[in-house]
Amino acid sequence: MNRPERIRASAPQLYCDLTQSWSEVGGGVRTYLLHKRRHILGSTPHRHLMIIPGASDEVIEEDRAVTVTIASPHVPGSPNYRLLLRTGAVRRALERFRPDLIECQDAYVLPWAAIAHRKRYPETALVAAYMTDFPTVYVERPFRKFITNPLAQLCAKICYTYCGILYRRFDAVFTLSENGGAAKLRSLGIDPVEVVPLGVEVGEFGPTRRDERLRAKLGLSDSQPLLIYVGRLDGEKKPDVVADAFRRLPRALGARLALIGEGPLKSEIAALGDERIIMPGYVKDRAELSRWLASADIYVSGMADETFGVSIVEAQASGLPVVGVAAGAMIDRVTAEVGRLGPVGDVAAMAANILDVLHADKAAMTQAARSHALQFSWEHSMEALFGRVYPAAMAHRTGEVATAPATAPLAA
Repeated sequence: MNRPERIRASAPQLYCDLTQSWSEVGGGVRTYLLHKRRHILGSTPHRHLMIIPGASDEVIEEDRAVTVTIASPHVPGSPNYRLLLRTGAVRRALERFRPDLIECQDAYVLPWAAIAHRKRYPETALVAAYMTDFPTVYVERPFRKFITNPLAQLCAKICYTYCGILYRRFDAVFTLSENGGAAKLRSLGIDPVEVVPLGVEVGEFGPTRRDERLRAKLGLSDSQPLLIYVGRLDGEKKPDVVADAFRRLPRALGARLALIGEGPLKSEIAALGDERIIMPGYVKDRAELSRWLASADIYVSGMADETFGVSIVEAQASGLPVVGVAAGAMIDRVTAEVGRLGPVGDVAAMAANILDVLHADKAAMTQAARSHALQFSWEHSMEALFGRVYPAAMAHRTGEVATAPATAPLAA
């Protein structure tokens, strides 16, 4: 290792997160970024810069933490998220603070702002986090409603080609699970692709938080099962599939279904008029959420495109078996020991899997689910990120700069 590399490795760095996927009321990316900031400030000498969308332009500097919000309009139909399209403002923020490393959690306009910044400052390392499988989630599946399946698949293929072009420009790329992104990116010729699972505060969840008073309030006896789902009530998450599968169960079971969350499908499901389906809304308090999960018997989800599955792991930490679909990160999270998976969108198969789990060895599944969840922690996530991904990105960038022709601009 030469002297400049030693200085770069040992000196305090400025790590930047550049994202559009920011919500003030929650969300996986927000949770990830806040945990990363805590880790940087509490366990390293480094500084942290976040560039995020907001209601107004603002710069907040607090010792080693800097937050830049850029005024952005709301995403149509999604009041909690905003469209950060002002790449000029992003470039000015990057120019002002000159981060050593930029991590992007989006695949749209913001990575290109980072790439443009790197053209001017070639020593800047770029890391891509594949947080959403957008060619499938936002292209193929929605397009199927308006065009034929082959055309929808072609559109998704074009988007995946774009992903290959984009991510090969980065110094390091990571996903949250093997089947939730890594395998697809490798098939595009992107190599290496690291897998860095998100952390989960598993200590906040557990079977001991079961509350018989909550169950009694819902009119449930010990023999009546409570099914639960936690997340947005929208087309992407498919709570309607869960509701339809639940309604296929024999009424003699006396089962109830709790859908925890808000979203456009809430009114549609409420219109079914099924008094057995409970929708208490968004539960912000973590202790209250852990009480709901521990008081249930099975977690059910129709979401086909999980890249990690935070809600799945929180349910497993609560001791719940999971009934889901054989797609995305669900494949990594749910084995036969901890639940059942069926075809995407197959209501009959989901109902059959629910009945199968209800007749399985609940104690064994509870123990297996809890053991599976305990492997995920923010400590492990940060160790992977700062111990493998970031050093690899900075080493790659140092090598690129060292070998770049002195008379030619560095290719981004």
